[in-house]
Amino acid sequence: MRLTSYTRKRLSELAHNVHIMSTDKKRVQFRAPDRLIDRADALAAVLGEDRTDILVTALREYLQDAAHDDALTQEIAAAYYDDEITFEQLKALVGAEEAANIRVLKQQLDEDFIDEVADA
Repeated sequence: MRLTSYTRKRLSELAHNVHIMSTDKKRVQFRAPDRLIDRADALAAVLGEDRTDILVTALREYLQDAAHDDALTQEIAAAYYDDEITFEQLKALVGAEEAANIRVLKQQLDEDFIDEVADA
């Protein structure tokens, strides 16, 4: 699965928002199909929760699942290697341990590139 630059940008924004969610709340507005919102409202009524709680939980679970998707993790790593997302955004998307591993690999790749250029 190959992500477009638009999707990478959205992932970057999403990672930023997720990082902020842990300490602060940020008001967001988005459009969604009526049927999807109706389902969220119905679930909120059944659980006695607010629609926002349902949507935040769904987003959190989606991001958690995405962090364990190997193809998506590779895309996220590629975005980090290309400096499209920060280390903090990377960490918010894949977790601290995986982010640290990706950062070490990026440093090794950068060092190898410098060595290749120096040898040329």
